[in-house]
Amino acid sequence: MSIIVIGGGIAGLTFALSLKQRGIDCRVFESAPEMKELGVGITLLPHGVREFSALGLEDKLRAAGIENRESAFFSHHGQFIYKEPRGALAGYPYPEIGMHRGTLHRILYEAVLKVLGPDKVKINHQCVRVEQDALGVTVHFKETSTGAMLPPVKGSVVVAADGVNSTVRRQFYPDEQMYFGGINTWRGVTRMKPIFDGRTYMRVGSIDTGKLVIYPIIDDVDGQGNQLVNWVAEKRQDVSYRNDWNKPGKLEELLPLYADCKFDWLDVPEMLRNSEVILEYPMVDKTPVPQWTFDRITFMGDAAHPMYPRGSNGSAQAIVDARTLADLVAQSEGNAHTVLKAYEVARLETTSKIVLTNRQAPPDFIIMKVEELTGGKPFRHIDDVISQEELRQISENYKNVAGFSLSSFQAKAAS
Repeated sequence: MSIIVIGGGIAGLTFALSLKQRGIDCRVFESAPEMKELGVGITLLPHGVREFSALGLEDKLRAAGIENRESAFFSHHGQFIYKEPRGALAGYPYPEIGMHRGTLHRILYEAVLKVLGPDKVKINHQCVRVEQDALGVTVHFKETSTGAMLPPVKGSVVVAADGVNSTVRRQFYPDEQMYFGGINTWRGVTRMKPIFDGRTYMRVGSIDTGKLVIYPIIDDVDGQGNQLVNWVAEKRQDVSYRNDWNKPGKLEELLPLYADCKFDWLDVPEMLRNSEVILEYPMVDKTPVPQWTFDRITFMGDAAHPMYPRGSNGSAQAIVDARTLADLVAQSEGNAHTVLKAYEVARLETTSKIVLTNRQAPPDFIIMKVEELTGGKPFRHIDDVISQEELRQISENYKNVAGFSLSSFQAKAAS
């Protein structure tokens, strides 16, 4: 097969590496005019690290990020609710790693350039449309920086890894709309002293009271013991409009939502004021569709299953997509439609469940449940409200749906 990958993000680059490891070449086309280390933090869950480890990248990722030791949940009053060990400390064979998204992207991009060669990785190529017939596919591109049309590219199959606003997906679902439930998010990074042990992933509050996700991504960033800490703020608001991606966030709009969040373990307003960057994003996903594969064309990653960025699972599922399809291509006898359809069967139902779970009962459902039981008021001790075992079960339920429970790892290792 002559495989064309549209999109040089996490999904597309991981797929290219997975194919090459199996002795198969592809061509990658990315719309960005140049590759920059953009974005803020990302968390790689054990099932994502497992796939990167198989590609020989685990040591680089460990060196570039911070291994999370535990995940902790707090009310919007800063009161402790629940905590659990993560990654290797929870018995997984792989760690959970927090790192800068741009650094992850650079590591993947450099690895792809090394194994494929620069002639098979093209930037500044924005996909305009894809055509197919019995003989193959033709992809039409324009130069992102100028808008000038570029020569069409022909191949056997197209894997669309071009993100939540996928041009290719739009060809097959032209009337599809983003699902927006009135939740806007802000993201930023702050240089600050480590919180707790400097290895804790924290969730504070809910989308109704003002949710925060906080975790470190770079250790000793300045040689003075400070960490670069990633934070995400989410708040449900009575708005009908949806904000844009990569829009600069305004501190004056964000700060009042968290003005009272001064805990004995963290001064949230100070963290927000000291942020080096504030970006604003819409909290959106798309309702799962019944089909990804259309003869010689299929979707991958956010183009296939855009989901709420909760539970750190969007990137993990994209990485699993990449390995799954690479395995099927390597095992095939060249029948493009059969291979792509088998990939869809293997991944569509699983990821659809995760999309809906992230929308309705994400990991921070733990905090939502406590707020429901307390009416959002402070409590004397969490055991007066709900048992730790009940909270643990909520956490395990999400891991089971998302495919990274410890038992699923053990079952895979046994097989």
